[in-house]
Order: sequence, then structure tokens, then C-alpha cells
Amino acid sequence: MPASNTKIKKICEWCGTRFEAQKISTKYCSHRCANLAYKKREREKNIKATEENTQNRIEELPIITIKDKEFLSFSEVGILLGITRQAVYKMVYKGYLQASKISSRLSFVKRSDIDEMLKRHPYEFRMPKDTLPIKEFYTTAEIMKKFNVSESWIFVMSKKNKIPKTFNRGKTYWSKKHVDAYFSSKAPDADITEWYSVQEVQDKFQMSLNAIYSFVYKNAIPKKKVGITVYYSKKHFDIAKGIRQAEEPKYYTVQEAMEKFKITRDQLYHYTKYHQIPKIKKGKYTLISKAELDNLFEDPIIE
Repeated sequence: MPASNTKIKKICEWCGTRFEAQKISTKYCSHRCANLAYKKREREKNIKATEENTQNRIEELPIITIKDKEFLSFSEVGILLGITRQAVYKMVYKGYLQASKISSRLSFVKRSDIDEMLKRHPYEFRMPKDTLPIKEFYTTAEIMKKFNVSESWIFVMSKKNKIPKTFNRGKTYWSKKHVDAYFSSKAPDADITEWYSVQEVQDKFQMSLNAIYSFVYKNAIPKKKVGITVYYSKKHFDIAKGIRQAEEPKYYTVQEAMEKFKITRDQLYHYTKYHQIPKIKKGKYTLISKAELDNLFEDPIIE
């Protein structure tokens, strides 16, 4: 095949000379420039490899110098274990690692104590919860009877919430743990004891079904379902309608406290811990005593 007569004007990437090339990929004006550029790349590659090797040796040097020492400082323990000095202090403070304090500025850890600590705390493999074998099951009939729901509803609910199931001799068995967890999450607040049925709401407030559904959704009124009958919290419904006075809340949520007192989450947790302010856990929410938090942040009175 004859050589191409196309001439492409280019500049040599090594010497900067202008030249005409026959290929777009040509970078250098001559074999000499290409050879010099290649040698430079190889030299830079070797320099980089040497620097990395030197850096690795520098990092390993402290370990080499301390690995045979019988008594180590906290900093040396950190180097040996690959952790910070603060982490070593925390391990000593919590009693995981024994240490000897010679003076206010001089503390040592015995090498054998490090080995003993590691022996006392072997790694324990824990299976993820989802991989644990399921041994207890409900039949479909048992779920229908216990929770007063229909068979079709069970299949819809299980598909939506990914309830594990299995089949045996023509019967469907549902994971008891997952079913109980689902119904527990949907269970109404135990403090609510009075309920309206839909018919009672219609009779008392002269509301249509659509108006009831909209009102309940807008005001987040708790509800429960018994069979096919839906009930709404009487207290919350009356408060939303304005015929009952809302009770003063006894607790702040974390978000409410942060917004009211203009503090961060870390500051809030510090204050509650330092001043021993009571708090409770309700589901996934942490509730903090309203009265004591208000008292802590109230303006000082000068008499």
C-alpha cells in the first residue's frame, strides 16, 4: 500500500520544532526526540517507584524499632496497633488495656499486656439478622384469626412489606417474627383508650366520609383497625375540632429542643448528660423532659 501524501503540521513535544507528519498520532519530529522522551518517562517512573519504596520503609521504621521493646509508651502502642494515641488512652480508661503510670507525664504499657488484651477479645463473627434461620411461623388461618384480617389482605401486606414465607404441603407459612413486628409497628398508642367509629364521627360532627378522611389525614389523628372497622382517637379528634383543650406536652423531641433553644444536637446531648436531665426512648425517638430543659435555659433572675 503506497504511503499517504497527507502532510499534517505539528509541533514536536520534545524539542518544540515545527514539522510535517503523515499520522495524527505522531508526537515527535525525529527518532532522536522520541527516544529522549521515552528515556525521560522511564526515568520518572523509576524515581516514583523509588520514592514510594522509601516512604514505605520510613513508615515501617518505627514499627521495626519498637516491635521488640518490652515497655512501650502510649504513642508507640498506637504505632504498633495502627491507631491514634487518643484511642490508646480510651482503651486504658475503659479497662481493655493495662498500663502503668510512673508519673503525671510518664506512662508505659507492657508488650505482653497488649497480647493478653488481644487474646481476651477474639473476633466473633456475627451473622446478619436477615440471614438468621427462621424457625417460627404462622399459618394464614392463624394470622386471620389473631389479627382479624382477610386472607387477600395478608398476601397484599406480605408482598408490600416483604414478609418471608415458605410452602409446605399446599400451605403457606409466614415468618412469625416479621408478622409480629409489622403489627407491632401498626399498633395504636397504648395510652389512647377512647375511640370514635366512623359512624359516630358522622353522627356527631355531621361529616361526610371524604371530609373525615381528609380531616384525619390533615391533623394526623391516630387510628386503629379492628377487622374491617376503622376507629379514630377520640381525644385527638376532639382537640382538632376545638372542643377539648390540648394537654401541655411533657417532653421535647430532639428536633423541637434544637429549634427552640438554637443549639446543636451535640450540645443538647451534652447538656442532658451533664445536668442529668431525664429522657425516655419512645420508638425511634428520644424525648427529653420539657420542664427541666426549660428550667435549664430560662433567663437568670437577679434579685
